[in-house]
Parts: sequence; C-alpha cells; structure tokens
Amino acid sequence: MSIQHSELILNSDGSIYHLNLRPEHIATDIIFVGDQYRVDKVTKHFDSIEFTTQKREFKTTTGTYKNKRLTVISTGIGPDNIDIVLNELDAIVNIDLETRQIKKEHTSLNITRIGTSGSLQNDIPVDSILLSSHALDLNGMLHSYQIDKITTPEIEKAFINHTNWSDKKATPIIIENGKSLEQKLYSNSIYKGITATAGGFYGPQGRVLRLGLQDANLNTKIDSFNYNNNRITNLEMETSAIYGLSKLLGHNAISMNAIIANRATGTFSKNPSQIIEDLIIYTLNKLVE
Repeated sequence: MSIQHSELILNSDGSIYHLNLRPEHIATDIIFVGDQYRVDKVTKHFDSIEFTTQKREFKTTTGTYKNKRLTVISTGIGPDNIDIVLNELDAIVNIDLETRQIKKEHTSLNITRIGTSGSLQNDIPVDSILLSSHALDLNGMLHSYQIDKITTPEIEKAFINHTNWSDKKATPIIIENGKSLEQKLYSNSIYKGITATAGGFYGPQGRVLRLGLQDANLNTKIDSFNYNNNRITNLEMETSAIYGLSKLLGHNAISMNAIIANRATGTFSKNPSQIIEDLIIYTLNKLVE
C-alpha cells in the first residue's frame, strides 16, 4: 500500500515537506541543534561542506569532520518541532519517496542533540556538560503514539506518586537513551542524569511572571525525586521527544546538554556561548573517535 499524499507530503522537487530534504542530502549520523544559527557554529569546524538548505526554522548542512560524514539540523524549540523533524528524517531513509512505500530494509540513524539546559541540582553548576541517561516526558506529545514498549513503568509510577501528579495532565513517561551513543560520548569529565522535558518555557518549567501555576511546588518535587539513585538533573524542551520517537522508529539518540542556568541556585552563565562551543567541540571529537 502506498502512503497517501495527504499523509506523506512532498515538495515539487521530491523533497520532504518541512525539511526540504531528499535521501542524498543527509548522513546517517545527525546532530540536532535547536537554534538555526547554531548550525554554522557546528559546521565551521567541518573540513568540507557538501550541502546546505533552509526552510522556516529548519536549517540543514551536511559535510565532513575528520573524514566522518555528518549532518547538522536545527529543529527549533519544543517537542512539536521534534515530531516534525524525526518523522520526516525517518521517512527520508525508511520510505521510498517515489513509490510511497515503506522500505523492506530498515535504516537506523544516530542522532545527537547538542542543546542548552538548566540544572535542577546544586551540585551541577553552570558551564558544565551533562549527558541525558533518560528523558522524563512531561509534555504529552508522545501519547499520540503507541508507547507501551518504550516506557519505564516502575520509575514513572514512583514519580507520579512523589509529585502527586495531576490527572488533568498527560501521564509522565521515562525513556532511555541510545546506549551505543552513550558509550561513545560519555566520559568522567561530564555529568549524567535524567533530563525532564517540558512543553513550554514559562509555566511548564515553573516560571512565574503574571500567571499562577497549577502546582507551585512542582519544581521542588522534581528536584527531590530519587529512584534507586536516579535523580532528575536538568530541564529543557526537546530530549524526551527525541528519545521517544527514536525508540519507536528504531534509531539511536543521545542528548548532550550545555548547562547555562542553575535553577536551584538562581544563577546563569556569564559566558553561555563558551560552554556551547566547548560542548560542540567535545561532541564532534567523541563522535569521530
């Protein structure tokens, strides 16, 4: 059965709708960045560039770094954008765009997020690097899919009980990273922990300007959660969607976080561009080792 035109939308040149990409444009090793301007901050280190394009907030550049072919894509902010990017990347490699049929042979992508995040723990300072061992989904986007095989019920139940989670919100989900990428990217010089993914920047992350919160104590509850020495270390807006969709679609994913704020101490990096640059160089070199 061919996938209908309304479901798999292509541009007039045969490229996938939002990303404007065809199969030859991407490598199987892909770096996600949120900010479209961060694409160039990564690819300035490349030895060569073979392709670049941009549509809306989705900028893509493919090239080589130390003889390894890599693609860097800006996703924009939030799990809704990750839903677009990951589904379209998977379609590029696992659906024949001409016949609109799913390929018999599955291609697995290696996806590494280079992003910014805020620490929730006193002992994880600004200007440090953190690898996400798991992602805690607080935003609900993944509930649109059949997720039973990727959830971690014991930890999820403990978190729901610990926080007295409102049943009016989407049920939290905890998803593991891609272990092969963790083995490649982790070192003793960086931190590791559970990364919580919110669906917004203000209320969903406990920030108050003029609107009151459904649970004013939620951040404190999140900070104090501990399950068999697994604690929630940081908070951002993309990792759980990357981990969840990658697991469902058969890809490997890891999230590397530049800690630019510490919510526990109320501090913010005095030079966030430097820790982002440090993370970029660290990640690139680990990927090619």
